[in-house]
Amino acid sequence: MDINYELYKVFYHVAATLSFSEASKQLFISQSAVSQSIKVLEKKLNQPLFIRSTKRVQLTPEGEILLKHIEPAMNLIRKGENQLLEAHTLNGGQLRIGASDTICRYYLVTYLNRFHKEFPNIHIKVTNHTSIECAKVLENGQCDFIVANYPNSALSGSLHTRVINEFHDVFVANRQAFDLEGKSVSLNQLLDYPIMMLDRKSTTSEFLHQIFQKNRLDLVPEIELSSNDLLIDLARIGLGIAFVPDFCIPDQDKDLFILKLSETLPARQMVVAYNENLPVSQAAKHFMEML
Repeated sequence: MDINYELYKVFYHVAATLSFSEASKQLFISQSAVSQSIKVLEKKLNQPLFIRSTKRVQLTPEGEILLKHIEPAMNLIRKGENQLLEAHTLNGGQLRIGASDTICRYYLVTYLNRFHKEFPNIHIKVTNHTSIECAKVLENGQCDFIVANYPNSALSGSLHTRVINEFHDVFVANRQAFDLEGKSVSLNQLLDYPIMMLDRKSTTSEFLHQIFQKNRLDLVPEIELSSNDLLIDLARIGLGIAFVPDFCIPDQDKDLFILKLSETLPARQMVVAYNENLPVSQAAKHFMEML
């Protein structure tokens, strides 16, 4: 049935107030326009919806049936409108963040806790990917912003980035398994030991392979995983020498030590990035300012 949904809107306001004049005030239209809309709707439905009187109107049984269906629909539309409006305020809506497991655990938790206490009505959704995959997700508009490691081959020109932290990557090993503590070890010498690192999908892997290539060395890791925490666990039991960010290493770890390298590894950065081609919500702007 081809019925203009504006007619249902008028019907709802008349049914809710049982007054043509009150409905006209709420809708900002004339009372005659309200009356005409109801007549058109009744004609299209071939059903009387109201019993008219001089001051108030009354729903017919048919009108009551229609109201039972129209009222939930109107409430759903209003709820949807409010959610859209709140998405651009700090009173509600959703905040979508992309970050790796490591960045979430060792960097973002404090900020997530602070933001949630300040704005409890905003739903926070964190999507975990590698820093490279996070950049691709951001490009597609699937999150509001990302916190990622840099350099990052997937961060394109349309993504605006800002450095929020700097860190160094280190090699860690078990004291009992590897007699290297306090000794200077070159990258070339490291190739004689089982190296454990993140898999090829990560910026960390890109970074380390590029360093070895610049030194004309071919790095073939013994173990590749997707978790820095698991790499540290395996290093702790002496399974190999793990390459991880320094902020992941527990303070004063009794089992692990950081190898002293002959070469100096360049620092890396942690960046917050958002897509300049897409609108940024107030919640996302506020969270990024906190970082």
